[in-house]
Amino acid sequence: MQKIIVKSLIAMLLIVLLPLQVLAQNRLSIAQVKDGLHVITGPGGNIGVRVTSGGVILIDDKFPQDFDEIQSLVATVSNLPVRYVINTHHHGDHSGSNASFLQVAEIIAHKNARDNMLRGNQDGPPRIIYTDETSVFLGGVEVRAYYMGRGHTNGDSVVYFPDLKTVHGGDLLHGTAPFIDYANGGSSRGWVGTMNNILSLDWDTAIPGHGAVMERRDVLNFRNQMEAVRERMASLIRGGLDAGEAPEAIKDSGLSWTQAEQGLFMQRSIPGFYEELSGEL
Repeated sequence: MQKIIVKSLIAMLLIVLLPLQVLAQNRLSIAQVKDGLHVITGPGGNIGVRVTSGGVILIDDKFPQDFDEIQSLVATVSNLPVRYVINTHHHGDHSGSNASFLQVAEIIAHKNARDNMLRGNQDGPPRIIYTDETSVFLGGVEVRAYYMGRGHTNGDSVVYFPDLKTVHGGDLLHGTAPFIDYANGGSSRGWVGTMNNILSLDWDTAIPGHGAVMERRDVLNFRNQMEAVRERMASLIRGGLDAGEAPEAIKDSGLSWTQAEQGLFMQRSIPGFYEELSGEL
């Protein structure tokens, strides 16, 4: 009798724990943005999923361990394979599954992004690069990739879906505060110009590198805060601010990026930001 009870308890535990184990394995989720366009979210950069009658085009591919789950999620919206992946930039939370996707698809990135990958000894550098603009035509759909200038890095791609009036900005667009990767050619001044170039396109919806889907007003607010933070730093430097004081001095209640609870990305950028603005004055 006791053995039967023990076996019953073990069976009940397995019934409870198995769904929890499956849940723990599901890091990612997929949601529709527009007809034929989805976004995969979860740890790492947001993935754009453009479904066409000739196959699927992905924008970014998260971490190396996400390849299988990405493929499974894509299979829920299309029975066709991934044919192309466009990397918005080289960071591993956006290009980490490149090595796996190169076994089944072609990967495209800006020349500078590939150079950054090679310099960082990253796995899966793309076989196809561009310098100014390129397009993928698949299943009657065009997806364009633009290089619009420096910003998050020196190799950021802005991906445009003209038929859907939507852009995927990678980490040029961010739900909180941005990280300016000065070691890989990032620039706050360049970022403002790049944002203006993005805004010159005809679109109403934007997928950021991290965070919720945006509207034009969100992107305008992002651009405006970049300008405001630049102006604040410049003003502090003119007043004699020392580099070591910059992380605290730049904080302003009116600028959410500079607040401790939201400004972690910005804080990582402060040394280079100070140097960049000092060089402009």
